Amino acid sequence: MAQSYLDYARRGSNAPWRYGVATLMALGIAFVVFSVAVLGLISAHLVPADLTDQMVKPTRPVAFFLANGALFGLLILGLALAVRVCHHKRALDLVGEWSWRAVANGFAIWLGVLALATLADFAVSPKGFSVTASPATLPFAAIALAGLAVQTFAEEYVFRGYVTQGLLLLTKRPLVTSVLSGLLFGSMHIPNGWPQAASAVVSGIVLAWLAIRTRSIAFTWGLHFANNSFAGIVVVSGGDVFNGAPGLFAQNTPHLQWWDMALGSLAYVALALVLARWPALTGFRTRAAGA
Repeated sequence: MAQSYLDYARRGSNAPWRYGVATLMALGIAFVVFSVAVLGLISAHLVPADLTDQMVKPTRPVAFFLANGALFGLLILGLALAVRVCHHKRALDLVGEWSWRAVANGFAIWLGVLALATLADFAVSPKGFSVTASPATLPFAAIALAGLAVQTFAEEYVFRGYVTQGLLLLTKRPLVTSVLSGLLFGSMHIPNGWPQAASAVVSGIVLAWLAIRTRSIAFTWGLHFANNSFAGIVVVSGGDVFNGAPGLFAQNTPHLQWWDMALGSLAYVALALVLARWPALTGFRTRAAGA
């Protein structure tokens, strides 16, 4: 019998206080190790003195994407250790049932959706787009993909893995769990602006629902990876966190922010309905399961 997502969540010790302790432990490990590493590199004159400033600027893509990848990688490590110590469960329990086919399906499906959404934006406001590709784009893309692969996996591991499984244990109701998980995910995006935060709520709800349905974060990681790769490398929006990165195209359409939010939300809802009807599209051989 295939394991349900709730079965994965039930493994180990899951008293509520353990979630608070594990979260603090994971954040502490990531912050301390990253800070010590960066300060050590700067003190040894192995990196520029303004490295910490470069790490928050997409216009300095090497430092920005590699540093973000390293930080999120340490977050994965921190949470994996915290889960082992505090919950007495394997780090892979948060991943669920793994399938590289599901990763590829999630990436391909959402890449197609993004391409169609971009064409819609172009039809509405063609003057808002420009070509920014240069000889530096290819090496930049390789660096960005490496950093984004880690960053998006970390977010799936935390939100669709740890958070969603914990909420599913609490509520035992997949839809309620998905909504609560999405609200938490969206709240983390408030600094990026309200349109992005609202969009993150919807995407967070759908991704949590898909993780529960597929018993895994494989499909959701592929989708999330495609989303951020497209935004950071293919079409870089002037209103996005990746603004300034040397991608293939630039989009400067601030008047379309809420339009894009609505269009993206409809796409996520439509995807959920399609996958509910044809779960094999997720890449898993068995029918998607509930909680």
